[in-house]
Amino acid sequence: MPSRTIAGIAIPGTPMVNAAITLAQKHLDNVTYNHIMRSTLLGFAVADKAPEMQARDREVHALAALLHDLSWDVQGKFVSPDKRFEVDSADAARDFVETQILQGSADEAGGSTWPKARLQLLWDAIALHTTPSIGMYKEIEVKAAGFGIFLDFVGVAGAPPGALTVEEWDAVVAGYPRAGFRDGLKSVMCHLCRTKPQTTYDNFVGEFGEELVDGYSRKGKRAFDILTAIVE
Repeated sequence: MPSRTIAGIAIPGTPMVNAAITLAQKHLDNVTYNHIMRSTLLGFAVADKAPEMQARDREVHALAALLHDLSWDVQGKFVSPDKRFEVDSADAARDFVETQILQGSADEAGGSTWPKARLQLLWDAIALHTTPSIGMYKEIEVKAAGFGIFLDFVGVAGAPPGALTVEEWDAVVAGYPRAGFRDGLKSVMCHLCRTKPQTTYDNFVGEFGEELVDGYSRKGKRAFDILTAIVE
């Protein structure tokens, strides 16, 4: 499988991965694009040192990390009216791969084929990236992608000892700065609470709504409220 090196870290350089980077750059704002690139590079920096991660599908890992927030696109192309943002992103990633295959962009010479199980693995890795209590017990591709995303929030201290160096972190951040990341994340979460509140009641997005969005409430939508309302 061809590779490319970014910020000193090797990731797959297949036509599919290269096209995914182009897609993300086209549809995401700078803050989100930098986040997905950091998540990808940090995930590879750690996973490539972990013995238990060596057998992972590196292309699936890369695509999941690169496209995990595709539904944050500024043009709204990948935003549904009724699905969680993780599901929108997973659906968009699967559609992207299927389109690339139809257009003949899959790296067949490198053995990159996409049976249904591989597409499902990509979908799962994206859909579960905000649910580590489930994702970390899934396949190694799901874990690797999710952990790279997690590291972009917590930094070097969140990595296993020796898995991520300060020098690696600094190189990734120098290439893809974190400026505006916290405020950008808050803005996206609050936007979801305002525009698609029904998709935010059973996940962490609603926490931003309760703290920052006037008039937003999960009361009556929580599992406790639904259980309490059941007629005996």
